[in-house]
Amino acid sequence: MSISTATTSGSLLNGGAGAARVAQLKTIARKTGEASFFFYDAHFKNAAVKVLPGEYFVDSEDLLVMTTLGSCIAACLWDRHVMVGGMNHFMLPDGQGDSGRYGTFAMELLINEMMKRGAHKSRMEAKVFGGGAVIAGMNSINVGERNTNFVMDFLKTERIPVVSKDVMDVYPRKVCFLPHSGKAMVKRLAPTNTDALVMQDKVAAQKAQPVANSGGSVELF
Repeated sequence: MSISTATTSGSLLNGGAGAARVAQLKTIARKTGEASFFFYDAHFKNAAVKVLPGEYFVDSEDLLVMTTLGSCIAACLWDRHVMVGGMNHFMLPDGQGDSGRYGTFAMELLINEMMKRGAHKSRMEAKVFGGGAVIAGMNSINVGERNTNFVMDFLKTERIPVVSKDVMDVYPRKVCFLPHSGKAMVKRLAPTNTDALVMQDKVAAQKAQPVANSGGSVELF
């Protein structure tokens, strides 16, 4: 796998400026389900937010939006006209109650928040990541495959084109998304030191119930 490092012109911050930006972001009140774990990423020299399972984040600046995935899915949506983008992170296609851990609600949360920021569904495009089979011996449950099939079918139904994707296989993934430019980067992780992801996927697998399936570029770093 070829590896390249990507940065965004005009968004690089030194450590002091980055810390100040992070401190500012932490003072802003957040909605239920909105990611709020802000930090300064020294590799990209940029303020960043980590999207945890069940969360989403939408912005119009090139704040670094990051997540780490096993069988979960992160959908990154972008409207190039208003330059607004966002990411979600869901664990299962469906489940009980309104929770961003489940696909339909997670996608609706993301789309609705983007529309509040001036985006329009007819202009949205998607980049999709995750759905890896990272737990040996649990392929019969097919959580990653079911998540992948769900999000692809959902986006097709909503007529949101998928311009790029890196899904399924056996790899955990680290994903970075820049909501102003719509740029996405993904790194496939070695299947070691991923205890948190394995536990996350086991929780998802325990909740999983068999269901019938309904019928741009990504940079590596």
